[in-house]
Amino acid sequence: MKLMMFDTSAMAPVVDAPDPAKVIAGAPAFRTWNLEDDGQGLYAGVWEATPGEWHVQYSEWEFCHILSGVSLLKSDDGTVQRLKAGDSFVIPRGYKGTWTVIETTLKHYVIKE
Repeated sequence: MKLMMFDTSAMAPVVDAPDPAKVIAGAPAFRTWNLEDDGQGLYAGVWEATPGEWHVQYSEWEFCHILSGVSLLKSDDGTVQRLKAGDSFVIPRGYKGTWTVIETTLKHYVIKE
C-alpha cells in the first residue's frame, strides 16, 4: 500500500454546485478533486467553492483544513464560526446550518459516512 498525496495536478476536478433549492445568495460553484474513495464510505480530497450562501445538512462526519479563502459556517442554533486559511475543524454528523463563502475557499477534506 502506498502513501496517498493530496496532489491534484494530474486530475480534472468534478464541477458542481449546491442544489438550487438550497441556495440563499449568490451563485456558488464547486470544484472537487476526490483523491480517495474506499468504496465503504471513506472519501478524501480537495474542495473549492466560490462566493455564495446555501443551506447544509450533514449525514456524514467530515474533517476539514482550510487552505485559502474565508467562509462562515452558521449552525441552526445561531453559532457562527469564521473559517480561514490554517483552520482545521470537524463537522459532526447531523450538523445543520448554512455555509457562506466570503472569498473563494479551498479545503482538504476527509469524510466518513
